[in-house]
Amino acid sequence: MKVYGLKNCDTCRKAMKELAASGRELELIDMRGGEVTKARITRWLKAVGAEALVNRRSTTWRGLTEEQKDQAMGKDAASLLAEHPTLIKRPVVETGDEVFVGWTPTSKQGLL
Repeated sequence: MKVYGLKNCDTCRKAMKELAASGRELELIDMRGGEVTKARITRWLKAVGAEALVNRRSTTWRGLTEEQKDQAMGKDAASLLAEHPTLIKRPVVETGDEVFVGWTPTSKQGLL
């Protein structure tokens, strides 16, 4: 199971702790480390959509122009998210073909 997030993110740490306690083998991949490619983001967008993937409460979001915000929710979202990986809600968990975003009751139910 691959967990994409940030090492210093409280939500990511909480998710990692709960997943590890359930006996899952985990690999944390830092979103800022270059492994979050446009192709991977495109796959996530197809799986969950921009509404679920884009973190509109982030500091990065508040610093975007209106044009960039429209881009983040439109057809070319993958390019903007690849350029600004902190715009992606965390954690993103991949289990084979499934993608879970955030540490919500729905994500927990699907993963634990």
